Amino acid sequence: MYAGDEILRIMAIDYGDARTGIAVSDLTGSIAGEAFVVEERDAAKLAERIAAEAQTREAATVILGYPKNMDGSLGARAEKSGALAELLRGLGLSVVLWDERRTTIAAHDILSANNRHGKRRKQTVDAVAATLILEGYLASAR
Repeated sequence: MYAGDEILRIMAIDYGDARTGIAVSDLTGSIAGEAFVVEERDAAKLAERIAAEAQTREAATVILGYPKNMDGSLGARAEKSGALAELLRGLGLSVVLWDERRTTIAAHDILSANNRHGKRRKQTVDAVAATLILEGYLASAR
């Protein structure tokens, strides 16, 4: 998390076909800070956008959600995430694949509990899922 005396942020990604959630840690790399959604269907363009966001926010590491099946096997979504990871690495980013089973379900539960439904939920669920990925990674790093 450190580059010399400089503290760098960690960025988490919840990769989706149309919308991708992004969450960024605080400067100490210990808690989730901002979260937002980008809309991009093309994986190469998305990778470039993520790289630009990582540079702007001084993120040293990208934690990419790796959606395994409940039995631990890899399916089509995990393959897509793996391909995105390779694109990001090709752009010079340090990428960690992170088991994200049930994060989207948990994000929906959180939004339901906070009375977010319909269009408002659709616009934020991926950002909440990215935040859950980030929080899980940060908790394991402590």
